[in-house]
Amino acid sequence: LSTRAASRALVAAVAAAARRVSARYERYLERSFPSFYLLYSTFKTGDSAPAGIQALFLEVKEVGKIKAEMSRQRLSAQQLPYREMERLRQFWELGVSEADSLPSCWRQFRRDLLKAIPIGIIAIPPFANFLVIVLMYFFPRQLLIRHFWTPKQQVEFLDAYDSIRRGSYPAVVRSLALAARSLPEPQPRELLQQLCAQVQGGARPHLAQLLAVRSLFSGSLLALNRLRVDHVRALSQVLFLTPHLPAFFLRHRLRSHVLEIRHLDRALLRLGLGQLSEEELRAACYLRGLNSTHLGRAECRAWLEQWLGLSCELQASEASLLAHSMVLLSLNY
Repeated sequence: LSTRAASRALVAAVAAAARRVSARYERYLERSFPSFYLLYSTFKTGDSAPAGIQALFLEVKEVGKIKAEMSRQRLSAQQLPYREMERLRQFWELGVSEADSLPSCWRQFRRDLLKAIPIGIIAIPPFANFLVIVLMYFFPRQLLIRHFWTPKQQVEFLDAYDSIRRGSYPAVVRSLALAARSLPEPQPRELLQQLCAQVQGGARPHLAQLLAVRSLFSGSLLALNRLRVDHVRALSQVLFLTPHLPAFFLRHRLRSHVLEIRHLDRALLRLGLGQLSEEELRAACYLRGLNSTHLGRAECRAWLEQWLGLSCELQASEASLLAHSMVLLSLNY
């Protein structure tokens, strides 16, 4: 018993000494390297933003509760309120089948987890945090998930990702204008060509113009399953999907993600835009193709109202128009 007590006392003493050393180390960082300390505190506690390991596990716990409630009430994802559906979307890919069911898979959560686990393991030893700080400082966008970004980094990285996404917008409009030439019906073909020319000229389309050509995107050459492969690749980049897959998988994933947004739109319409915070408004616009990081609340709401006016009018068979509208409505906004 005395040996066990001595061992426990030794372990406790070592742990207490490690805590004192760690506290002194943190004070030294805060004093001497304030920018590094900000990143360190964000990673460790999430005090400066909704970030850090604590926030990550809180979100995992919240998603677990949502999934348990869905199982208990036998609900599908499209029956959830908007905020719960959006929370699931952030962690799970809500793949939409032909029957509009929403089975989930682990794409987003798995990708975040693969980034977070190595950094978390490295951070376990007390003084290994310095290595984590160096990695965070030099490679935050590549190595860390959104939970560990500072507020300034969140804006900077969203701008960077949007710049990559917007690089594909002109290709989408060019491909759409090219495909329009092969359409047999003269009147809707001319309307679509005028719409493409208008967007390429720097103007913004009206909701009525998009609805006037909706019939062209269902069952014709402009349906997702009939677009040229390079056209589908450009649209995939708009939704942050890898374009480096066989055509069949590209079309399936593109349709799945567009219909996921369509279900979110209907849940958002039921909730009402007035119920969203400014942060939620920005996130909703960004998901649908508009870089909202530097827009005001009124601008975000006006754009989102126009988007919902289109999305909630369209059927699942018109998913191609919804995908193209992410570009048409955002390019010149």
